[in-house]
Amino acid sequence: MKGIILAGGSGTRLYPTTSVASKQLLMLYDKPMIYYSLSSLLRFGINEICIISNDIGLKFFRQLFGDGKKFGCKFEYVHQEKSNGIAEAFILAEDFIGDDPVCLILGDNFFHASNKFFEIETPIKGGTVFAYRVEDPERYGVVEFDKNNVALSIEEKPKKPKSNYAVTGLYFYDNDVVNISKNLKPSDRGELEITDVNNEYLKRGDLKVKVMPNGSAWLDAGTAESFFDTSSYIRTIQRRQGVCIGCLESICLEQDFIDVQQYDRLLRKIPKSSYKDALRGRFSNFT
Repeated sequence: MKGIILAGGSGTRLYPTTSVASKQLLMLYDKPMIYYSLSSLLRFGINEICIISNDIGLKFFRQLFGDGKKFGCKFEYVHQEKSNGIAEAFILAEDFIGDDPVCLILGDNFFHASNKFFEIETPIKGGTVFAYRVEDPERYGVVEFDKNNVALSIEEKPKKPKSNYAVTGLYFYDNDVVNISKNLKPSDRGELEITDVNNEYLKRGDLKVKVMPNGSAWLDAGTAESFFDTSSYIRTIQRRQGVCIGCLESICLEQDFIDVQQYDRLLRKIPKSSYKDALRGRFSNFT
């Protein structure tokens, strides 16, 4: 299983800050935004990950993460000149994906849930979208599904939604997604749409829906308001429950990507900070 973080785009909804910095490098409460999308992939047990971004983003992502070896992972980086739609990610990362299934997460999407949510059935067959119940579905892409969680329809911002379940920025696909994406025609706005990928799997009767459980959270931090909401959520959970959301090193330890000795070495290299204090607290649970 391979993982992709789509961390490109111009970030116009967060202008003017994004005129001088990549959106995914902005501090979402106490960590760069990309830490949270990366942590989601790691919690799924995925440690071969490709980050797609522009020149500015890639420069700093490489500085942050390197080749991933320190995390017990393998990270690759792919340049995207400009955003041509979400589905372009599968074309740009074709060599990285190889013959494997793939999980794609949008770099500005935040997910918080129990470990059970991050269990995925294997082998991957067809496509899987993740749905979150909302009170205002007309603002989102909406998925309708049957009692067996097989998708029946997907509509983008419908006036009369067929369900209250929004499609999030997290997707699992088998290896067919590469060829499906390569055969897409650009939409009216000139992009390769992820909705068209999902509709192809829908036509095949091979698109499943995984519903996020009650008590979990999905937030899109791509606007100023939602960015603030997401930061506030992270702050509240961490302060109230004493947990560290998006702490990559501790997740890699939990997933057995690294051992206790490697974790300790990583911890020693981190300067004095609240982040280090949080990791030290997690370290005590493993020793």
